[in-house]
Amino acid sequence: MPLPPLVDPAPLLDPAEQERTLRHAALAGLGEIGQRRLAAAHVAVIGAGGLGSPVILALAAAGVGTLTVIDDDVVDLSNLQRQVLHRVADLGRPKTDSVERVTRDLSPTTRVHARRERLTAHNAADLLRGADLVVDGSDSFVTREAVARATETLGVPLVWGALQGAAAQVTVFWSTPPDGAARVVLDDLYPTGSAHDAPSCAEAGVLGPLCLQVGGLLATEAVKLIAGVGEPLLGRILVVDAWAGAVRDVPLAPARRSSPAPIVAATDIPEIEPERLAEKLDTGAVLLDVREPWETARGVIPGSVLRPLADVLAAPTALASPAGDGPVVVVCQAGGRARRAAEALRATGVDASVLRGGYTAWIAAAGAPAGANT
Repeated sequence: MPLPPLVDPAPLLDPAEQERTLRHAALAGLGEIGQRRLAAAHVAVIGAGGLGSPVILALAAAGVGTLTVIDDDVVDLSNLQRQVLHRVADLGRPKTDSVERVTRDLSPTTRVHARRERLTAHNAADLLRGADLVVDGSDSFVTREAVARATETLGVPLVWGALQGAAAQVTVFWSTPPDGAARVVLDDLYPTGSAHDAPSCAEAGVLGPLCLQVGGLLATEAVKLIAGVGEPLLGRILVVDAWAGAVRDVPLAPARRSSPAPIVAATDIPEIEPERLAEKLDTGAVLLDVREPWETARGVIPGSVLRPLADVLAAPTALASPAGDGPVVVVCQAGGRARRAAEALRATGVDASVLRGGYTAWIAAAGAPAGANT
């Protein structure tokens, strides 16, 4: 649903800025008032890499008044395939230098606070305090969790994106949204610690043009929230498959808050030991793997039904057909997401349990290499 504007409009823009942003002023729903809201906004961007680069370019060009950009890295030659903010001449220099130069060239009225330091759980809240909105373009789940916790504490919206290979996700989290909107946070998609084993860009690769597409989507969500236009992705997740040329809009509402049926506490969900899994499957149980495609591409337990967690939470009853009236064993990498899925399934009457320790524990029990499909 549409949300109220995040910031009050700035005073009238100077003539040069009015002319520079004429196409926004002519845009239905945004207009001159919306452009002044952008000018009054303070957006913090985490990372000046593959996702941060197009976000910074787009928000500066859009006329956002203040950008805080946090990145402690330097430009490497392998960055230039996707990190369009930087140039060959920038090699070896701090990425924050590129941020300041490019932003100044695009939008002289935009104030830039470039912070060359590593964001951690200890300093995240201090680094982000004062921002109206945060865009997370980092490539580490440790960093993403630190950013998410800080924005939850500060009560500001978090525009969030993740990209692996040729697939991506985009959504909005907000711990204290306006009245009538659901509270949705990172734990509703990835419980703490559940995705720390994601492969790096060097391991999984990353499609350069997709960074621009996803960065554009992140910047658009920021504009929508600041100006109060359109329908932000709060409570929805956009799933992009570049190779298939497909974009899906999946509802993301926690089962424990959205289902009218009683929810079984996570501590009450039965667990299956990895050594007993084959016995359970022999009795007719369905094995449901709720990891992401980039994870299942590295190995699955034979016979698994593959459905990412977001899909299960959006439509838990959709598993009824393959499961019949029989039990379901849910597996993820380590167990956290499996519990979330099992809660949603049990709320619909499915006899769901989780594989203790997830795929990692099954691999260890089977004595197989981590990427095995045996």
